[in-house]
Amino acid sequence: MKFQKPKGTADILPVNSAKWNYVEKCARKIFNRYCFKEIRTPIFENFDIFARSAGDTSDVVTKEMYDFYDKGDRHIALRPEGTAGVVRAYIENKLYAPEEDKPYKVFYMGPMFRYERPQAGRMREFHQIGVEAFGEDSPELDVEVMMMAVNLFKSLGLNDLHLVINTLGDKTTRDNYRQALIDYLEPHKTELSDDSQERLYKNPLRVLDSKDLQDQKIVSEAPSILDFLTDDAKARWERVLQLLDLSQINYSVDANMVRGLDYYNHTIFEIESHDESLSNGATICGGGRYDGLVAELGGPETSGFGFGIGEERLLLLLDKLHLLDDLANNLDIYVVNLGNDQVKSETFKLVNYLRNLNYAVDFDYRQRKMKAQFKSAEQKQAKCVLILGEKELNRHQIKLKNLIDQTETMLNLLDVYTKFKDIFNKYVG
Repeated sequence: MKFQKPKGTADILPVNSAKWNYVEKCARKIFNRYCFKEIRTPIFENFDIFARSAGDTSDVVTKEMYDFYDKGDRHIALRPEGTAGVVRAYIENKLYAPEEDKPYKVFYMGPMFRYERPQAGRMREFHQIGVEAFGEDSPELDVEVMMMAVNLFKSLGLNDLHLVINTLGDKTTRDNYRQALIDYLEPHKTELSDDSQERLYKNPLRVLDSKDLQDQKIVSEAPSILDFLTDDAKARWERVLQLLDLSQINYSVDANMVRGLDYYNHTIFEIESHDESLSNGATICGGGRYDGLVAELGGPETSGFGFGIGEERLLLLLDKLHLLDDLANNLDIYVVNLGNDQVKSETFKLVNYLRNLNYAVDFDYRQRKMKAQFKSAEQKQAKCVLILGEKELNRHQIKLKNLIDQTETMLNLLDVYTKFKDIFNKYVG
């Protein structure tokens, strides 16, 4: 029987894992500057946590959840997104208690699961990088978090970025807009897709998010939520725009953007990359404010703001732009060894010494011919080769060859053990 990975999953092989590690390392570095700390939550949770947070009209709940009953007859779901589990941890661990610690800032990285049709950048097991900030409802926090996402992408080499924003206002705003949207859509009900007809009365704002071309044509003439903002919601929205202008971030307003989950309010956003080498824009980040979610899951009234990044989609973009091409070249030294067991023993000793100096080092275990060993060094993209044979060992010497400029230098073996960092900087750089 031949076993294969489940459909919609992928093996992240060593040739690619360096890219994943690099992206995650950059994210940790940027998040740390903004005082966000890492949180790790379970991969599966109680089903109701996701059902209540996503909303019963979302695709996540109606179509995509990986859920099951365990041996204790508990309804369990693999996490389809990161926010709900972080909110549950925030409530359960009473992280809302210290007033002086607000906003409480965390980030997460890890696998998520949705049952959907696998395609490029969209898998059934996928990975997200996300951040959440609790306990502060100021527009300044909204803009700070959006700026943090933009700065992360810039640190990865993405420069032609565009921020798309909207506001869903407060509850009064949404209640008034909801009725106006129903009034507009009702005459078109039979023209809408089946999904949108089902959502029309349950959550008409989700019709704005439809990917159906006919739905999109209909909602293009729908009333704008911006015309229904209360005075407070409008003042808050204008402050967000003012801060974005001060930050000199390239942005536009899309009044039809609603995001895919039902827990958002006030500021929502997406970030797109429009690099000239791409045929069209790629959405690489999305998020917004969710001030009612903590209370919905049983905690106190607490504001929240965050975003999620799909790692697979981001890595596809970075690969397409050749921004990760140099990551495979991480081997500093390859030790070519030729001769007897004494040479092999000295090689083993030397390799471990150099690794303790924080160099990436590999060597030939089988003492193959020199040509074969050099071929391995080149395939591994080593910066330099150290060559040790019986003759060199008898003379207490070792040869260094720079594989970049092909220069060779004979070294005293004792010097290698006592001042190798200076030697490496001088002959390899």
